[in-house]
Amino acid sequence: MENFANRSEIVVALDIGTTKVCAIAGRKNEHGKLEILGFGKVNSEGVLRGVVSNIEKTVKAIKEAVQSAETASGQEFKVVHVGIAGQHIKSLQHRGILTRDNDHSEISQADIDRLIKDMHKLVLPPGDKILHVIPQEFAVDNEQGITDPIGMSGIRLEANFHIITGQITASNNILRCIERTGLKVANMTLEPIASAASVLSDEELEAGVALVDIGGGTTDITIFQEGIVRHTAVIPFGGNIITKDIKEGCSIMTHQAEKLKVKFGAALAEEVFDNRIITIPGLRGRDPKEISEKNLARIIEARVMEVLDYVVWEIRRSGYERKLIAGVVLTGGGALLNHIDKLCEYHTGMSTRIGLPVEKLAHGYSERLSSPVFATSIGLLLKGIEDLETGRVVYDNYQEKKQEEPVEEVVEEVAGDKWYEQIFRKTKEWFEAEPDSDF
Repeated sequence: MENFANRSEIVVALDIGTTKVCAIAGRKNEHGKLEILGFGKVNSEGVLRGVVSNIEKTVKAIKEAVQSAETASGQEFKVVHVGIAGQHIKSLQHRGILTRDNDHSEISQADIDRLIKDMHKLVLPPGDKILHVIPQEFAVDNEQGITDPIGMSGIRLEANFHIITGQITASNNILRCIERTGLKVANMTLEPIASAASVLSDEELEAGVALVDIGGGTTDITIFQEGIVRHTAVIPFGGNIITKDIKEGCSIMTHQAEKLKVKFGAALAEEVFDNRIITIPGLRGRDPKEISEKNLARIIEARVMEVLDYVVWEIRRSGYERKLIAGVVLTGGGALLNHIDKLCEYHTGMSTRIGLPVEKLAHGYSERLSSPVFATSIGLLLKGIEDLETGRVVYDNYQEKKQEEPVEEVVEEVAGDKWYEQIFRKTKEWFEAEPDSDF
């Protein structure tokens, strides 16, 4: 029975990206660490810049990824926690005010929930919906700068909120794809916030940090300070545009350009030797091509610097440029480029590190997971477990339902034989029978 209770805590996260679809299943162990039970990763062909562009191809990729995770974990999944990203994501700041009835009673979580519920009534541009409402500072009776007002007394409760919005059609397409695979969606989380949960430490969140998640289709920026999300933005460039530049600059095929980027790609040309030459097989009947590794790095560096220009602009626009003590953390598949952390330091003037999603994993995890590629997937898993523990998300234990189904079938089978009618008839015959003379 104890083993069965552990099974009920299993959470499945689904990361639907431009280059990959990843399903990962896990639960927290007795030490509070994340135990990975299984994962599946397949190439994604139906997603463009973080948004579903082909339903059929995306459904096929989700099925394959989930089946791989099911096979590895030995479980069957019905509910997933999914991420959402893309160029359509926007953010805004808004202030909410709540006048309470009694100044003697303590401020509770219910009061904060009322404030958050009011934020969902904001008038948005047509086609947009609110994805997240994130409280920042609170004020109680004009006393400013309160991070947690629960337990305080006062009549007027105010709060600044960071509100993240996205297109209704984009989220509906994700839901449609998942439902067509026979799965249900427990919750939808903004992917850069999920990535932050897996790669950032509490000290970095408090000190101030810019998380830059370089994906295949987009680059997501999330700025934290004093443990609070201060700014979010999406840049419509990612690793795919670097591949496209290599393809055009070297006059080669797309799959060859991708392999060049992954195997030999470097974001800082001055760190690459001049005399290294890469030979690529030519098309049928044509001579092979020779490409200088230095020139390859120059092509990559030019595009990465353009992306970093946008990053610097977003950091300045947020107003937290001089408050990010922890600097920049790079994650996502683009962070695998050699020397990209050095280029980021040179370009932004901030200390930079590569974020790996392994700090919160239990021992014994697969080496493949110690890559920035899985930052979003593991972050979504952490967010899913947190939602389940706090009661924000409640779903039935589908393992229990599977155990109950055979019992229901047996009852129906017996009922088909009219067993209750037989008992009733026998009882009736016994009561109507003539009494025995010897009795």
